[in-house]
Amino acid sequence: MDKTMKTLVRPWGNSQGIRISRELLNLLGIAVNEEVALSIDNNRLIISKIVQRKSLEEYAEPYGGKLGPYSEFDFGDGIGIGRWLDESD
Repeated sequence: MDKTMKTLVRPWGNSQGIRISRELLNLLGIAVNEEVALSIDNNRLIISKIVQRKSLEEYAEPYGGKLGPYSEFDFGDGIGIGRWLDESD
C-alpha cells in the first residue's frame, strides 16, 4: 500500500506545520488532536501512532478494580531446594 501525498510546510505561529489528509489519518488510525511520535530515519520524517497500553488496574476497572479473587497462599516450609530458596530461614 503506497499512499503518497504532497503538502507544503507553512508557518504556524512560531513554528512550521504540515497538513495531513483525513484519508491518510484514517488509514493510520490517527484521530484529530491525537498525540503522535515523530522520528527521523535515513533522512525521512516518520509519523507514528502512539500505542497506549492499559495498566493492570485499568483492565480491572470493569470488574470493580479487583485483579482477581487471589490472595497469598502459604505452602508451608520448603523442603529440598525449596528450603534452600526459602528466605525465612
